Amino acid sequence: MTVLRNIAIIAHVDHGKTTLVDGLLRQSGAFRSNQRVAERALDSNALERERGITILAKCTSVEWRGARINIVDTPGHADFGGEVERVLGMVDGCLLLVDASEGPMPQTKFVLAKALAAGLAPIVVVNKVDKPDARAFEVQDETFDLFAALDADERQLDFPTLFASAKEGWAALAPEGPRDGLGPLFETILEQVPAPRAAPDGPFAMAAAILESDPFLGRVLTGRIESGEIGANRTVHALRPGDGPGGGIVERARTTRLLAFRGLNRVPVEHAAAGDIVAIAGLQTATVADTLAAPEVSKPLPARPIDPPTLALTLSVNDSPLAGQDGDKLTSREIRARLMREAEGNVAIRVTESAEKDACEVAGRGELQMAVLIETMRREGFELSVSRPRVLFEADAETGARLEPIEEVTVDVDAGHAGAVVEKMGLRKAEMIDMRPTGAGRQRLVFHAPSRGLIGYHGEFLADTRGTGVLHRLFHGYAPWKGRLAGRRRGVMVSLERGKAAAYALWNLEERGRLFTAPGEPVYGGMVIGECARGQDIEVNPLKSKQLTNFRAAGKDDAILLSPPQDMALERAIAWIADDELVEVTPNAVRLRKRHLDMHERRRQAKRMAAE
Repeated sequence: MTVLRNIAIIAHVDHGKTTLVDGLLRQSGAFRSNQRVAERALDSNALERERGITILAKCTSVEWRGARINIVDTPGHADFGGEVERVLGMVDGCLLLVDASEGPMPQTKFVLAKALAAGLAPIVVVNKVDKPDARAFEVQDETFDLFAALDADERQLDFPTLFASAKEGWAALAPEGPRDGLGPLFETILEQVPAPRAAPDGPFAMAAAILESDPFLGRVLTGRIESGEIGANRTVHALRPGDGPGGGIVERARTTRLLAFRGLNRVPVEHAAAGDIVAIAGLQTATVADTLAAPEVSKPLPARPIDPPTLALTLSVNDSPLAGQDGDKLTSREIRARLMREAEGNVAIRVTESAEKDACEVAGRGELQMAVLIETMRREGFELSVSRPRVLFEADAETGARLEPIEEVTVDVDAGHAGAVVEKMGLRKAEMIDMRPTGAGRQRLVFHAPSRGLIGYHGEFLADTRGTGVLHRLFHGYAPWKGRLAGRRRGVMVSLERGKAAAYALWNLEERGRLFTAPGEPVYGGMVIGECARGQDIEVNPLKSKQLTNFRAAGKDDAILLSPPQDMALERAIAWIADDELVEVTPNAVRLRKRHLDMHERRRQAKRMAAE
């Protein structure tokens, strides 16, 4: 096909990107009329389907009236912004989806800023105009204001706007329709998005943007061909940017398989030309940001800069008494190798050796990104110990003063709960930037808050707003250190014994706080079994059973009724623990524990900390 367009779909989380891709695939004829296709077909990852969000960037293509349109679906959550940054170099235009009710949100600002900086031609799609609280034209004006605030040039400011309902499968130039399919969107893409900027007559060169592992093909690198052409069984070499030891030629190999995207499938082809997005198999060392090129090419293509990570935690071997009962990957060598493989394909993650024994430090964008990585590893059979996240500080270039990452926090909340949110954010050193009503008795609050103050706040926020509030975070920049923050105000209940928790013991402990452990679950000395109502930790015995005598028979007392234990999911547990605690992660369990399991060692450490 001579007509080719490459486009990315970008938006805030849950604004309808993947649903729109479903509609484009269906109406372009990629599916048979009687074919059963799962909703959000591109979200094939198990975690993506469970959480209802896109985590990994993915490629697909559709054909419309003799033209092929390559589409890149991108994540909408700020923690996975690295996936967006690395794929924007493969496309020449973007579809910016904005919810017709919510309007531009923090991640909308982030992805749009990256797209504008890359010089992409934007098309704005005001989605979900069929909702009863839609305000299509107001959102269009807000989007234009966002473009202007991000210093878009005149060409980008003159963006076309379509109104759509991705769920119902239609797009039109007006909110009222006509509602007869996505044809207007296809036509706008062909008219507004330029043809790929590529050199068809030069030697082959392609910058790798996505790395995948295939059980039959090995490493598969996806990118857009910037110049020349490529076929199967061709000799290429991989070039890495930089003048140091890691730069230059990385490896030489032959392309064992050349794959193109056709609908939901990746099909082998014999030839691909400049401007097309393809996947290449056959290389063993090349990774993301490397240039795959013909042997006569000696200079790599420029790599797109990626924002630095702002948060780090330590992953170490599981040394609890229950280690090795669930997983089969237990050693620090296996953990380090797995993390290094992750860092190869995920440019937003940085892995370094930790000063602690048998541990690695993993730096990324946020708690959700870390939780997804750890959840993926536990499903692969790993057992880990995870530390509390900590922010990564920077030093001022002129004064040497310590700088900390600041995030822009946008909160949508009922007006009656706004006061509690403002109070809690103030305790976390946040500054309010904006406060305005959004209709239906709700308000939108915007804060600039230090990242370390937001660790562990989301659960408290949901409790303060009775589950009705929505909180979004976006990295804003670095600012001078804002001083010490108050830590967790409550202590924990720590088990003294190893065994299975007894209902009678837990019944007596309920009055002291909130429990995390159910009767019959295994516990051990140093394991955290609940949150104490007081401000200090207490040691308890969860194995104690009722002593049966002639006066205290088993059935003489009332039946023991326990409240359901607090579910400490992985993401919540990582954010909740204190600096002297760890999260024990296995394929079948998530447990909280003290870093030092021995009671006397914990007391010695507490004395040392008090003396310092």
